[in-house]
Amino acid sequence: MSLTDDLMKASPTSTDLGEIGSSGLVQYGGEVREDFLRQLQGRRGYATFREMSDNHPVIGAVLYSIEMLVRGVEWSVTPADPNDQRAVDEATFVSSCMTDMSHSWPDTLSSVLSMLTFGYSYNEVVYKRRLGPDQKNAATRSKHDDQRIGWRKWPIRDQSTITRWKFDDHGGIDGAYQMDTVSGHGEVFLPIERCLLFRTTTKRNNPQGRSILRNAFVPWYFQKRIAEIEAIGIERDLAGLPVALVPPHLLSDNATSQETAALTAIKQIVKNVRRDEQEGIVFPLAYDPDTKQLAYDIKLMSTGGRRQFDTSAIIARYDARIAMTTLADFILLGHDKVGTQALSVSKIQLFADALETWVAGIADVINTHAIPRLMRLNGVDSSLFPTLDYSTPRQVDIGAIADYVSKLAGAGAIIPDENLGEHLRDIAGLPQEEAESL
Repeated sequence: MSLTDDLMKASPTSTDLGEIGSSGLVQYGGEVREDFLRQLQGRRGYATFREMSDNHPVIGAVLYSIEMLVRGVEWSVTPADPNDQRAVDEATFVSSCMTDMSHSWPDTLSSVLSMLTFGYSYNEVVYKRRLGPDQKNAATRSKHDDQRIGWRKWPIRDQSTITRWKFDDHGGIDGAYQMDTVSGHGEVFLPIERCLLFRTTTKRNNPQGRSILRNAFVPWYFQKRIAEIEAIGIERDLAGLPVALVPPHLLSDNATSQETAALTAIKQIVKNVRRDEQEGIVFPLAYDPDTKQLAYDIKLMSTGGRRQFDTSAIIARYDARIAMTTLADFILLGHDKVGTQALSVSKIQLFADALETWVAGIADVINTHAIPRLMRLNGVDSSLFPTLDYSTPRQVDIGAIADYVSKLAGAGAIIPDENLGEHLRDIAGLPQEEAESL
């Protein structure tokens, strides 16, 4: 008898339908320790990724371009059955909920996109009873007065305030604990049923996903330090290397406390030599009684000339690697005077494909959790649940299309008509031609 036959004959009471293993996520007491680098774990990781996104120009440009592109995506709610008026009405209802929140839909998406920087975004879903625009209570104020339950807002729960996660016995996510720094209630539990968890990846069911900046950490780390060394080197080259000459007894182990204090002050002067509006040094005019030479002196040694390493090329190399990790190295085309038009188009298209994947992940969470929960709260049958769809901006080379159409028209392969004109205006983002009045 085959295994299939055995399973078919087995009764539900004799067959174990539950899980046996777990996801294998590395976590201790709800604190995820998946990354092998300590500086990228927990709050230290949050601080690191925030510094990368807020301070680095290339990373900031990449994240800004992603946000602006996603904010420009057109979203629409599709009914479960376009021929069923009830399904159409429910799609209209969900669409009205998206524009009836205290935060606009683009602003809500901006908070969700923080998952790119930190790996995840945990947003609590707050509902309201739609009783009309004249209500003073935000829990009932709405543009609509249909008495239905709608979305009030999807506020983000800042990643730095998430202290730990609650897992079930098999690695499933039950919710997160947040340190409430506003109301002062201490640590509060945010159940997953009341929240939306947006992640860049679901590998090992890690609730914290994986930051898209993770692979950029190493080049960012070394570039940051090279830039610091470069800045110090420039300053030292401009100011010169300060050298202080002091009497030998100040360097002796038998120096008095006053002499040690004087030596410490001189060291501080040497360390703080800067070329700025406050530059200047006050030094004692004292001569050695035996040698008749200056007992104290300070000199600025000149630079030794051009250094062996071109730090600009090194920093530019790390910029390219950082942009490459997010498939956004097209933003560097032209800065180094290399790169063809065809290469830029292919790189932009690759970036757009990656962007569409992230947008699809956001839509999937909303369609899987946000919309069904809203529908169930309003007592809607599951067969009428609508879905959220999107249309990503197309990367169109207008010049190439114009040349292509011109050649076809010149060869008589196509005849320009009203439909072709409307289509070309649409892909070029031009207004449609107004019909002549009779």
